Amino acid sequence: MSKTGHDREAAEALAIRALGFIASDAVLLPRFLAITGIEAKDIRAAATQPGFLAGVLQFLLAHEPTLLQFAEAAGIDAAEVARACRALPFGDDMHERSS
Repeated sequence: MSKTGHDREAAEALAIRALGFIASDAVLLPRFLAITGIEAKDIRAAATQPGFLAGVLQFLLAHEPTLLQFAEAAGIDAAEVARACRALPFGDDMHERSS
């Protein structure tokens, strides 16, 4: 799948759904906040930053049970989350090379 504007828009939409999924879960939200270092009141502002939405998807990808739970809730194949992540800024391995 190419990184066209449509692919990125679909990936952003999926990441926003994932963020809603995380935010609505009393166990996942505190874990997400702890891992990212973001305070709940700052999520809206953080969501506008490059890489944030990819980070949401990477959070899901890092824990298979959570990934599968989200995929089932969203009615998608779990592999779609990884494809969406790669379509977003900082969603590939390039972020690991920057310092």
